Amino acid sequence: MKILVLNCGSSSIKYKLFDMRSNEVIAQGGVEKIGMKGSFLKLTLPDGQKVQLEGEILEHRAGIEYIFGVMLSEKYGCIRSLDEIDAVGHRVVHGGERFNKSVLITEEVIEMLKECIELAP
Repeated sequence: MKILVLNCGSSSIKYKLFDMRSNEVIAQGGVEKIGMKGSFLKLTLPDGQKVQLEGEILEHRAGIEYIFGVMLSEKYGCIRSLDEIDAVGHRVVHGGERFNKSVLITEEVIEMLKECIELAP
């Protein structure tokens, strides 16, 4: 089982892809300076080597797509298909007392998250 964990900030996306069978991190990195000049993706390869890839990343959606492209790439890839990702976790900045532990996303949870948008969009 592979789980992708995301932490999205106002101008960044950090990620780790875990292989739960082997208890290993098989991919990790982040996109920085989203929507700004000089945006880039940095990643750490399984051998510990650090790589930085420049790119024009104007919005978070493009950042996620860039991350997926690298995960699927021949040179830096760690998976052959997005179907290999069994679950996704996402860190919420401000959930107050409502979200103080992991929850499954339901329609009710989405509505409760929308109520927190003014606190941390």
